Amino acid sequence: MPVYKAPLRDMKFLLNEVFDYPKHYASLASGENATPDIVDAILSECARFCEEQLSPLYQPGDEEGCTLKDGEVTTPKGYKEAYNQYVMGGWQGLSAPEEFGGQGLPASMGLLKQEMMGTANWSFSMYPGLSMGAMNTIFLHGTDDQKGTYLTPMTEGRWAGTMCLTEPQCGTDLGQVKTKAEPQADGSYKVTGTKIFISSGDHDLTENIIHIVLARLPNAPKGTRGISLFIVPKFVPTAEGGVGERNAVVCGSLEKKMGIKASATCVMNFDGATGYLIGPENEGLECMFTFMNTARIGTAIQGVGPAELSYQWALDYAKERRSMRALSGKKEPDQIADSLIHHADVRRMLLTQKAIAEGGRAMLYDAARLADHMVEGHTAGDSEKADKYDDKLGFLTPILKGFLTELGNEAANLGMQVFGGHGYIREHGMEQIARDTRIATLYEGTTGIQALDLLGRKVLLTTKGGAVRDFTARIANFARKHLTDSRVRPFALELLKLTAQWNLLTMRIMFAARKDRDVVSSASYDFLMYSGYVTMAYMWARQAAAAANCLNKGGDESEAFYNAKLATADFYYERLLPRAQAHASSMLSSSKNLMQISADDMAFTG
Repeated sequence: MPVYKAPLRDMKFLLNEVFDYPKHYASLASGENATPDIVDAILSECARFCEEQLSPLYQPGDEEGCTLKDGEVTTPKGYKEAYNQYVMGGWQGLSAPEEFGGQGLPASMGLLKQEMMGTANWSFSMYPGLSMGAMNTIFLHGTDDQKGTYLTPMTEGRWAGTMCLTEPQCGTDLGQVKTKAEPQADGSYKVTGTKIFISSGDHDLTENIIHIVLARLPNAPKGTRGISLFIVPKFVPTAEGGVGERNAVVCGSLEKKMGIKASATCVMNFDGATGYLIGPENEGLECMFTFMNTARIGTAIQGVGPAELSYQWALDYAKERRSMRALSGKKEPDQIADSLIHHADVRRMLLTQKAIAEGGRAMLYDAARLADHMVEGHTAGDSEKADKYDDKLGFLTPILKGFLTELGNEAANLGMQVFGGHGYIREHGMEQIARDTRIATLYEGTTGIQALDLLGRKVLLTTKGGAVRDFTARIANFARKHLTDSRVRPFALELLKLTAQWNLLTMRIMFAARKDRDVVSSASYDFLMYSGYVTMAYMWARQAAAAANCLNKGGDESEAFYNAKLATADFYYERLLPRAQAHASSMLSSSKNLMQISADDMAFTG
């Protein structure tokens, strides 16, 4: 069975030599204890947990899946034991406030942990991952009593959490939510309705599950302005903080899914369940979306994770599997055939995976620094700081989520291709990675929704192009500083061209949209993908600059490591970045080629 090895060398290169995380952590109030030695120790211990505990459960968990009996969900064999080890290690509270039993480390430490866990076993990582969203919501919007009741057991991992948003009739359009919340004399509410696609909606890993639920109060305004947010526990807590009576919320069924089968995706039925209002009435969406940017960074990991895992397994296979001779002559004359690694087209696939995994990881770590500042602003009650960094992060998150998950799918499928027919059968695990990865482009908003959010809301409506101007100015400043570096100059020159083009494309779409509103929708996907390729180009240039500097002045890694970084940057700029120009051309084409065929004429059958 294939195994996962945490890419600690690449992670530390990004943290220490590309983004200077030690200096970043020293600037944070929460970074006092995030010294290089402590960070190294945490990364090493988390890597051990993921490699030894989670990775071995990845394929068996897929085979067994979750089971539902009498409204109770059972996770696959070994999950409960692994979760207990997770709790004992204090991993759930890594970035949680110390006042609730957490370790108080920066939020980015949680992302580093989540990346390793998600790559080793995405299904398992979703259980504690969903809890983080519920914990963040309660921390920011809950009353003191609510925080006191829920946050400590959730931080300790004894209680889990979910986010119950979607319903059968509405999908992403939450303005159609029908779940009702009836006020009670004691200040509580009776919540009634059905929620679907609820990850970790029920399971046997914790003694209680705390659902964060969107619902409507009586006489609430229609649409998104009439939605409130409620805490609905599986078991109503006692006055002493223990587990009390079973609440009227139950898992009605488990979704029969293409992938992530060891993650319980539930239909949750609320039948007059006791709930408690969190945040102001009719402001549920605002409360829920406070930490949505960090949640989307979390989902973007499912683009990087499968690229990394599929690459690791495909690379090992390509070194061992022999087929034909290399076109440039025998590479292993004492063997019956040359290894796949010697064939140029196999190299194309492997390097594409490598460029996606390592370029995507850099994009995540760059954004995680912004998340640290945003979370610190919220924690300190500094709304100006929180809003500033939330806006910066808000521009990047649809790119991270949409672009990286699309490329994660590509990387997973390339891994199958390297294996050939063996990639299509279950024992090698490659088809599971492809199945598990497919959901990433769908939940937390499909790629199309992310694209509309980026172009329609973040770029055109909210900032009138300002978000692109600000980010490209940052890229251009970096590029100008490296024009005299012979090894980085080609990347810097290309980046300067791309920053000018990105702004020009934005303006052309903005002017076109004044005459044709469909332009925004028709251009949005290509705009997102273009933005992703340029952003990843920036990240590869930064890695190349750091590698070149380390080769000149010395670094923590070997010469071969840094040379491989430079070679991969060359590959990205010459083989993958040209895709951006196809997206640039496509986004400027008229919406007419999409809209001129009537719905009735889309197909002629019968």
